[in-house]
Amino acid sequence: MSQTTAAAGGLTAPAPIGARLDRMPITPLHRGLTAVIGVGLFFDTFENNLSGTIGKVLQSDFAFGATSLKLVLAAAFLGQFTGSLTLGRIADRFGRRRAFLINLAVYSVCSLLGACAPNAAWLIVTRFLAGAGIGAEQALSDCYLADVLPAGKRGRFIAWAYTLAFCGVPAVGFAALWLVPLAPLGVAGWRWLFVLGALGSAVVWFLRRGLIESPRWLAANGRAAEAERLVSRMEAEAAGRGFSFGVRPKEPRSAVERLPRRRGGSLPRVLGFARTWGDPHRDGSRMSDTAPRPFGAWQPGVRDILGPGLRRRTLVLWLFCVLSVVGYYGFGTLAPQIVAAKGYGIVAGLGFTALSFLGYPVGSALALPVVDRVERRSLIALSSAAMVAAGLGFAYADSAALIVICGFAYTLCSNVFSSVSHVYLSEQYPTAIRATASGAAYSLSKLSAAALPFVLLPVLDAHGAGALFAVIAAAMAVLALTVLTLGERTTGTPLD
Repeated sequence: MSQTTAAAGGLTAPAPIGARLDRMPITPLHRGLTAVIGVGLFFDTFENNLSGTIGKVLQSDFAFGATSLKLVLAAAFLGQFTGSLTLGRIADRFGRRRAFLINLAVYSVCSLLGACAPNAAWLIVTRFLAGAGIGAEQALSDCYLADVLPAGKRGRFIAWAYTLAFCGVPAVGFAALWLVPLAPLGVAGWRWLFVLGALGSAVVWFLRRGLIESPRWLAANGRAAEAERLVSRMEAEAAGRGFSFGVRPKEPRSAVERLPRRRGGSLPRVLGFARTWGDPHRDGSRMSDTAPRPFGAWQPGVRDILGPGLRRRTLVLWLFCVLSVVGYYGFGTLAPQIVAAKGYGIVAGLGFTALSFLGYPVGSALALPVVDRVERRSLIALSSAAMVAAGLGFAYADSAALIVICGFAYTLCSNVFSSVSHVYLSEQYPTAIRATASGAAYSLSKLSAAALPFVLLPVLDAHGAGALFAVIAAAMAVLALTVLTLGERTTGTPLD
């Protein structure tokens, strides 16, 4: 079913691919895609919290010194930094679906190799390589879902994907609590955690072979016929369920149309538009996401995402990504270390951490009813403030009950923050550069996360948990102020 609009002289040409996708209702296809992406993200969150959760166990098993422990905690994030940069460009060059298959295959193999680690050096290398595989998972998932979901439902369904994803955090906590004291088949329990991650992601790899390619990406890369077939199939499914498209209303201005224009009315030469599509305000043509682009004719780089019209947006997102992980991973990675500093043993610390981690999926679920109703920037600022309050409570908690309550509150608030952050980051760039630009921003968050053990562990050791959470509070305050004053409004706006 090709979407057309009524006009005085008859029917006009079909609406652009992006406009047709934004006007659709949610169909079983949308739900299925969201579920498959969410299950893949489950193993991303499993991976991100794995080393931190069992850090004390590894330190004991391998007799790590302080430097080796920091390297093990940092290795996966350094790998993710590399993967975010590399696979983001692959997704824009060769397609979202292909990048998904590459990243999970690399992660699955290297995680399995990590389970066989005979020494610290092997473990550090395999953690780095597994991180490189999974590193672009969040950026790819955000871009893919933003590509295929309607604008009015985009926030809610991305939040649904992350609600599934963040079940991986308590999963790794409880799996560690169960397996670490054991040695199934004579193999140390912590090694089985790596095996679980490898086998689970292999299953997801087979599920993702059935993903459709992003119609927006196809259209932006000159493959308009394929994009048309996919969107027509989606429209036919919607029509079969009784949805009527009716007359196309006036579309809101797209992200590109809102870019500041030079004197004389022309768009700035950003994103390679002048080199590939031509200047739409000079030659009279209108740029859309269905305009053919010679495959491989142009690939975005730092110069493009720092060009006129996008420079402020990019710098805000880079600062946002660097600071957000201080609050988010500063707790998730170091919580067992903080509990140990309070005098609790390894098994008790794993139990407290696992119970605290239950707040991750709960917080993500609480974001569902509000993420498309409250302006993203305001929700980011409010959840940041709540994280600070809960974190200071966790730092000064002097009983097991208070540790668990404050830890649960922190993870709950942090996942309201995380869910809306992923939606916000997915809405910042046009289709042609979305994965590359988002991958660059995410890569900085991974670099920041890799630095956390070297920055925060010395603070914890020298000054205690109160000082550590004071550092986290300062980072989150700067983040909230930056987003509120300099960030773009994106709720419900078109992506193209």
